[in-house]
Amino acid sequence: MLKLGRQTAGLTQEKLAELLGVDATTVQGWESGRRPLAAVGAGELVKVAARLSRAGAPASTGRHLNEAIAADLVLSTGIAAGDSWIDPDRHPLAAVVHRKTITNLITWPFTGDTPPQLSEFTSKVSRRGPVAPHPLLHPDERARFFDHLIHVAERSGYAGEPLLRRQSVYLLGFDRRAHVADWLRDEWHRVGRRTLPENDITGLLEARSASVALASTGEGEHIHDFVGRMSGTRAEVANLNYWAYWIGELDDVRIDDSFMGDEDTRSWNGGALLAHLAGRLAPTAPHLPLNLHTLHALVAARPALLAARPRVRTSLAESLDRLASDGSLSRTGRDQVAGLRYALRISGL
Repeated sequence: MLKLGRQTAGLTQEKLAELLGVDATTVQGWESGRRPLAAVGAGELVKVAARLSRAGAPASTGRHLNEAIAADLVLSTGIAAGDSWIDPDRHPLAAVVHRKTITNLITWPFTGDTPPQLSEFTSKVSRRGPVAPHPLLHPDERARFFDHLIHVAERSGYAGEPLLRRQSVYLLGFDRRAHVADWLRDEWHRVGRRTLPENDITGLLEARSASVALASTGEGEHIHDFVGRMSGTRAEVANLNYWAYWIGELDDVRIDDSFMGDEDTRSWNGGALLAHLAGRLAPTAPHLPLNLHTLHALVAARPALLAARPRVRTSLAESLDRLASDGSLSRTGRDQVAGLRYALRISGL
């Protein structure tokens, strides 16, 4: 993240070091990871971000740096701990409910995909030789991180730490080792097939994390099962609240999942969530059943959203046309597509 900010500002490592009043090896150490940027004092970090922005990096550089440090803390904690238990009071995965921006940064070394929130960062510096296109982890580091997540997920259930467990399970979906897929299937059989009481938000989210993680590995039947069993007003409200928080419509950071049971959803608008979901309806999307279900529930709860957003209506209509002609949708999916197309027609009147 620091390198992206520097390159977008058109600065070499030497020039940035000069602006910051540090040695060039310090900047090199920050960017290579030899000197953790997280070890820099808060005041100094603010100065680094401010100097980058004044030099031409986006004004959002400071915010992205802070999120990158939070993501780095998750990775470094897991790699260092391996199969050791860490007290939840000190574990970053138990501290706050993560949004997609931080999760995108945590998973960047595994997917190789530049997080969408960093699209405004464009390098203005010529490359010097071969450069890694994304953060890299040694295979041993990757294995230690994911082994730690399994260990934490197994123990946190007994320790009464549902947030730590479900966020660990979700991240395990980015591990491609066969024994991890087996573990996730066992997790789904444990939490995904039991009947959930109407007010069991924890059970709902555990089942959600297991099905989403398995879908990320290519096993999509479980997310179909989860969506098919997600019924009842409380479950629908919890799902919408989760999505609103995930994409940033809820401003305040949450330290547990209790907010998802709040039946008064007026604290978030829904426009950003509508646009987000409308852009994730590709027939091959691994989480399509959940995305489609959530979009259908959102439009049913707030039909005025479509009328106020003609651009989203246009792109959504195109996506729904593609889905309608795709033969892989379930009967429920086809019904949801038909309902959304009808809502589009009404909203355009």
